[in-house]
Amino acid sequence: MTLFLQFLFMILLLQLLFALWNAAQLPVMEDSRQKRRPDPSVIVSGQPLRRLSILIPARDEADNIAACLASVLSCGDAGVELEILVLDDRSTDGTGKLAAAAGGARVQVLAGRELPDGWIGKSYACAQLAEASSGEWQLFLDADVRLRPGALRAAVAAAQIQSSGLITGFPRQITGTWLERLVVPLMGFTIISHLPVPLVRGSNDPRFVAAHGGFMLIHRDSYVRCGGHEAIRSDLVDDMSLARAVKRAREPVALVDITAVAEMRMYHQASEVWNGYRKNIYAGLGRNPLLLLLMLAFYILLYVVPVGMAVYSILNGLEAAAFGSVLCYLAGAAVKRTSDASGRQPVWLCLFMPASIMCLAAIALGSWRGNRSPHGYLWKGRRYR
Repeated sequence: MTLFLQFLFMILLLQLLFALWNAAQLPVMEDSRQKRRPDPSVIVSGQPLRRLSILIPARDEADNIAACLASVLSCGDAGVELEILVLDDRSTDGTGKLAAAAGGARVQVLAGRELPDGWIGKSYACAQLAEASSGEWQLFLDADVRLRPGALRAAVAAAQIQSSGLITGFPRQITGTWLERLVVPLMGFTIISHLPVPLVRGSNDPRFVAAHGGFMLIHRDSYVRCGGHEAIRSDLVDDMSLARAVKRAREPVALVDITAVAEMRMYHQASEVWNGYRKNIYAGLGRNPLLLLLMLAFYILLYVVPVGMAVYSILNGLEAAAFGSVLCYLAGAAVKRTSDASGRQPVWLCLFMPASIMCLAAIALGSWRGNRSPHGYLWKGRRYR
């Protein structure tokens, strides 16, 4: 047992060292007037940007759309001409009227067309927005995202530096219920713990991508070259699919830290967390059951087994094994804390890492079962397979 724990601890220590290094590689998007340290992103050129389109797909977002638009409008002068478009994707809760009232003359509200066969709802909404927009850069923004003052100025600066391609990042995640707290921050954990951040920007391999659909800033020409949302119209995980399409078109993709300029609460209750992640996890793994099994086995081995071994060892008076188990648990918590710090999550959250992994495992198995079920997945009143 002691040798086994030593092996686990070495793996966790290597994981921690990688996470610490990887988090330090993440470029930071922030308002240049508040920047305290240089941005480590690679400067390609500094082309001027004249017009930015803010594109917000909204389906049954009555609880979010007014606050989202208020945050966009409160950003003030971004140094360029702004175009703000909201697509009311056949909502049943008055989203379109609320958007028109909140945005006034500065916001154009479009009526979404009926969803064609073979399309995912959000991708079709985004395709309609892109078709109606005229900006050199397009910022696809989810209705539950809240921009902070200076966010659009920071986005414009990042676009001018990169000149083309896609810039994306994970907004700071606001959580309320326990399932939100345990599961939602794991998005950042998977990136910081496993994906070499420099390869997102530095490699043309589409396997090295990460994206968050809530904040996708893409150059108009790059969007056309990669085929836009039409090229990924049936993909459930649309943000990752679009990022891969951009890479395959030999356009640059940058993953940046946007927690200083954007935040969001993706879900407001446990059922939304379950259904949202259930829809995406298995599809995000390429619907590969072996990969799903290996991922869950790896996570349970590293982050759950040490807790069980600690309890067993303490109850049976195995002091050396108990010490080793607790050490492994703390190492796992340190890995989680590294990603939580990057995502501006509370310090204490990392202590619940074993519970987070068990919740993730339950949702992942539900995602696999949903793929096998003839009913598929239900999201926003639509069923997907």
